[in-house]
Amino acid sequence: MTTNKPQKPFHAFWLFFPAAAIWAALVVPLSVHAVLSGSGWPPGLLGAGHGHELIFGFALALIAGYTLGPQPWRILAPLAALWLGARLAWLLFPDALATQLLSPAFALLLAYRVVPRFQAAKKWRNKIAGPLILALCLLALLYLLVSAGLPFPATATVMHTAIIGLLLLMTFMGGRIIAPAVAGTLEKRGIPLRARVQPRLEGALLILLPLAMVAMLFPVARTTTGFLLAATAGLILARTLRWKLWHCLDRPDLLVLALGYLWLAAGALVTGYHLLAGKAVLPALHIIAIGALGTLSCSVMLRLAWQRAKRQFPPAWQVLAMALLMGIASLARYLAGATPFARPGHLWLAAACWSLAFAGVNIQLLTLYNTSHSAGPRATSARK
Repeated sequence: MTTNKPQKPFHAFWLFFPAAAIWAALVVPLSVHAVLSGSGWPPGLLGAGHGHELIFGFALALIAGYTLGPQPWRILAPLAALWLGARLAWLLFPDALATQLLSPAFALLLAYRVVPRFQAAKKWRNKIAGPLILALCLLALLYLLVSAGLPFPATATVMHTAIIGLLLLMTFMGGRIIAPAVAGTLEKRGIPLRARVQPRLEGALLILLPLAMVAMLFPVARTTTGFLLAATAGLILARTLRWKLWHCLDRPDLLVLALGYLWLAAGALVTGYHLLAGKAVLPALHIIAIGALGTLSCSVMLRLAWQRAKRQFPPAWQVLAMALLMGIASLARYLAGATPFARPGHLWLAAACWSLAFAGVNIQLLTLYNTSHSAGPRATSARK
């Protein structure tokens, strides 16, 4: 008589991180090509299509990889299939009803699997990750409703609000990654770090940024949103300085994580300035979407993969090269301005640097996965 062995859980990041990195590397240059070539292909990346895919495709895949943890394939397979189906359908048939339904379906299924994992915490600040992820997933549903004819808000407004939502999520989760990492490093050197999570600053950020998200939905509240984002920038900068990162100069992986966190401050500040000055907000939002999201996501993917496969931090050359590419990409896209296709050189430079960084990260992820699984049980027992 044979018995079915229970499925061994598979770490979700080995599945969703490479998927996210591949998609990020492809979407941006394809979107530039769709317009500048005059071909209009792929149709799903015209206009705001690439923004849709970087938020509801790339960013949600990152969230899935980071938050799901080890899962059986009966949970991972439907999520992965739905994500891939949504991406390919949007790429080729963005106006089809089935396509419009797939991205919200993935977002809601992801929220169903992820959000309850954060509800066991006692403090409200520790519980907030679940609602933050849920809000971002619900924005995918709002985008569907707006596309179907809901008169308010505009689709561009939904995308702008989603970027502020990413700013909020990265501010929270980035702090929760950086603070203990820096504290552990400094403790080994006999340097006390009292300012770790910094609950008062974190609490203030968790109040300001949701208010900024709500205000962003209403164009008449541009001034309010601008002040909220400027205040956010100051709090992020103060929080980063209190981590005493000048004591970690020999840890480029930590420094690049902190650089990504500072990109959040820069993006919030410049976006706030554009809103207050009545300027087009889209170039400033790309500082968040490229500088912050690109740097933090690549750093987290490399860090988690290297620690899982090699029990060490990523090499300095990898994180520094990635940070340089993201910095160039962010500045080039910002300088391209509100009419970016009038400056094709800036756009291609930004796209090339962004894609090269994510292609390199993906190669590392696949290499490290093969390394960690090639030796099978012997590798696992040797690490214990």
